[in-house]
Amino acid sequence: MIAPPFADTFDLVAQFDQLASYWSPKVVAQVNDQYIKVAKVRGELVWHSHDEEDELFYVVRGRLRIQYEGGREVELPAGSMHVVPRGTRHNPVADEECWIMLVELASTKHTGDVKSPLTKTIDQQLA
Repeated sequence: MIAPPFADTFDLVAQFDQLASYWSPKVVAQVNDQYIKVAKVRGELVWHSHDEEDELFYVVRGRLRIQYEGGREVELPAGSMHVVPRGTRHNPVADEECWIMLVELASTKHTGDVKSPLTKTIDQQLA
């Protein structure tokens, strides 16, 4: 997989206007071996983990909740960042529409090894 060329400057908010559905991340930039992704989310994704990769969430608009096994939850209002450590099962939840930016290794699978109707491949995220 070869990443398409990305603009070195872009309007982050305008990238969200191009998103047609929830839980469908779009790669908007690459920094070394990391992808910068944007997504609109609402409802729940799926319980999953990324065995080899940490995952950074930045909430641009709205509120996101990250559920962890054992009952821990992290509430993220707009402007908040949170890192999910590698190998940690988690489930992102947004009660209302929420805009997020993700920073992940290019090899990070959307829902780890869990397959769901919401799962997007890296190629789908690059399209």
